[in-house]
Amino acid sequence: MPGPQPVPVIIDCDTGVDDALALLFAVRHPGLELRAVTCVAGNTDVDRVVRNTLTVLEQAGAPAIPVGRGAERPLLEPARTSGWHGGDGMGDLGLPEPVRAPADVDAVALLRREILASPRPVTLIPTAPLTNIALLLRTHPEVTRNIERIVFMGGAVGAGNATAVAEFNVWHDPEAAAVLLTAGVPITMYGLDVFREVVVTGAWARRLRASTEPGARLAGRLLGHRPDGPEETGCLGDAGAVCAVADPAGLTTRPLPVEVCLAPGPARGQTIVDRRTRPGESEVHHGRREQALVDVGLAVDAERYARLFLETVGGR
Repeated sequence: MPGPQPVPVIIDCDTGVDDALALLFAVRHPGLELRAVTCVAGNTDVDRVVRNTLTVLEQAGAPAIPVGRGAERPLLEPARTSGWHGGDGMGDLGLPEPVRAPADVDAVALLRREILASPRPVTLIPTAPLTNIALLLRTHPEVTRNIERIVFMGGAVGAGNATAVAEFNVWHDPEAAAVLLTAGVPITMYGLDVFREVVVTGAWARRLRASTEPGARLAGRLLGHRPDGPEETGCLGDAGAVCAVADPAGLTTRPLPVEVCLAPGPARGQTIVDRRTRPGESEVHHGRREQALVDVGLAVDAERYARLFLETVGGR
């Protein structure tokens, strides 16, 4: 009797170090069918994101997965990039130039094509600023009929990283994140509160780096780019969001109202997650506002996801 069919997924990324880990995992997990990858400016400029994405897919031995070039800048903000991923966005590892070429359509057209062509509803996994996704939803709202869920890496219940309260992907394009929350499909927020928890030990990162298999070796090098802690543990980051699609039981979520702060000032880009159990004075005096209900990641089985990643990418 045949087993369950793999989940069709599309990753929208700004391929830096942890986006690359997410791609390596998605290509190799038997429960996922990676239909396409779309690229957006974020960790680095969009052309480098495309190059990095193609290189990672080649190193992973992936089949001919279409890669689409997307937005060069946020909807309203000027172009700006993260400084955490090295000059090339990939930890300055000196990776080879890709042989593959991107698709002959842009990211939004590719997203529309692959979502509507899928025989089963697609799960979107944005691990980057949400500009491409916002453009898709506003330009082609008909795609929502064939989207199962959107699992995005972004936002935070607690502290941010781009600012004291804002996570980078949402801060980079807050208006796009606000559009995402009105998509009308189930949404899971894999935010900083769980993002930081899933780590691989330094010993396992070194074993991966010693592998003779290119994809596993690349994973080890990426995990060693920004060692965190006294044991040189490497954070899976964005790859944890893909683990949550492959193995949802490892993530504890709660449906909560979420909105994005769009006002200028120090709170811009904050994901305001309402964890109250009853209305406050604001609602008493001014009435309730309509806010999107999002399945917010509040806890993660870090060991489970680290083991899943290692078994999938490194053949542990």
